[in-house]
Amino acid sequence: MDALNIVDALKIENFWTPAHQAVELSDHATLTRILDEGADADEVCSQLTLLMHAIDTEVDVANQSGEPIDSALTAILLAYGADPHLAVNSETAYDWARRLRHGMAIRLMDRFSTRQTKLKARFRRVRRR
Repeated sequence: MDALNIVDALKIENFWTPAHQAVELSDHATLTRILDEGADADEVCSQLTLLMHAIDTEVDVANQSGEPIDSALTAILLAYGADPHLAVNSETAYDWARRLRHGMAIRLMDRFSTRQTKLKARFRRVRRR
């Protein structure tokens, strides 16, 4: 890359939000801090929910590194309440995980979805008393 291209490249602004940037960089600590400070776990940027972006990043990192797939980003987002059923352009994080063959993310989303459904049902019963 010549000097002019480097200067032009440095002028390009980052279009990711801080949470999406943390996902892009697989920066678990920063993502956790941002979510703990109140960022929306269902945030959408560039037509991606954070959970979609996490699934895509986890698959990309595994493909590029040759290492086994990791699901830490997915787990963090689900722990902070990300909705795997939230659709953007008629696609959900489940759709992305199925298409990208990220079985671990699918299992995590199933467990969290079941847990959230059970918790909601339990709280509905408590309120009726």
